[in-house]
Amino acid sequence: MARVKRGVTAHKRHKRLLNASEGRKGTRSRLIKPAHEALLHALAYATRDRKVRKRDFRQLWIIRINAAARIHGLTYSQLIRGLRTAEVEIDRKILSDIAVRDDGTFGRIVEVARGA
Repeated sequence: MARVKRGVTAHKRHKRLLNASEGRKGTRSRLIKPAHEALLHALAYATRDRKVRKRDFRQLWIIRINAAARIHGLTYSQLIRGLRTAEVEIDRKILSDIAVRDDGTFGRIVEVARGA
């Protein structure tokens, strides 16, 4: 059986790894083992933080809605409860966007929640 030399394959794999680890400090961007380890950690963090990002944005929306609701004389929980009883289905992302950009419309939404 013929001998298989794997230099080309290994070189290609290492090159791909080093290209992916560009911009890291020290040996993490130059040597294979530290670069591979850094890449594995980076991928793990990216996977974890995709979920954390969703959490962070929801938290931000709630903070914005609460601030705007308090200006209109309600708390966040009272506003959400009022909207739920009035059967107004508007998600927190859109509600916070309205609170930031259009105070008049948000005021009318607060009145609907207060009426319910």
